[in-house]
Amino acid sequence: MIRKLRCHPRKKSQTRSRPPSHSIIPHTSCSSELRTLDTSPANSPVQLGRLPEMDDFSGGAPGACSKNKKPRHLARSLTYHHHPYQGRHLPPSPAPPTPTQRPQSVVLYTTSLRGVRRTFADCCAVRAALRGLRVAVDERDVSMDAALRRELQGILAARGRGFSLPQLLVGGTLVGGADEVRRLHESGELRRVLEGAPGQDPAFVCGACGGFRFVPCNACDGSRKVFVEEEGRARRCIECNENGLVRCPNCCS
Repeated sequence: MIRKLRCHPRKKSQTRSRPPSHSIIPHTSCSSELRTLDTSPANSPVQLGRLPEMDDFSGGAPGACSKNKKPRHLARSLTYHHHPYQGRHLPPSPAPPTPTQRPQSVVLYTTSLRGVRRTFADCCAVRAALRGLRVAVDERDVSMDAALRRELQGILAARGRGFSLPQLLVGGTLVGGADEVRRLHESGELRRVLEGAPGQDPAFVCGACGGFRFVPCNACDGSRKVFVEEEGRARRCIECNENGLVRCPNCCS
């Protein structure tokens, strides 16, 4: 006789849901791929797809590596150079300073003596031509100072020329006498030669010397002698020329 065994169902409280042999851990911020772990050590002692850095940083707890794992830094290229204006418009570079051109000095050697009429007329003609072009002229009268005469003789001797008046120099370069200046003025080249020279009103008259370019010496009052108290005698004044005059400080360089 076969006796049927009656199976009593277990209560829900005593029923255990056996975990599957393999569970899939969802993707987290610590790992870039899915991992399959064996949660049943009795059935399968080998864990599949395990990443060693997961346990090293998080200790086996999912989601814990996001706090302990060190951030990865991208290696900077060796050819990369940081520039404070990278990605922005560079400020305009300052323009190089333009060199200031020094004005050319115009020096005219003349004489105020009328001993030779033609020489005096030539000096007046050159002076008038320069005034018509409105340039400032440093006129040096060789009859008023022997030092100016010696100066002009040295300039002409260095160029192999004989002494004659008048003589015009522009920027230290000898232009020539009355004939050369007259020829340049008639052809219009004299204005080009005088480019860069300081200008002056042709009606200008110096209030200190009255246009004579010389004034009496302040040290000796034109007497050419100075009394020295230590020696008890008068000595030759070294400030003025043989005529007791000095160059006007207002209109002469």
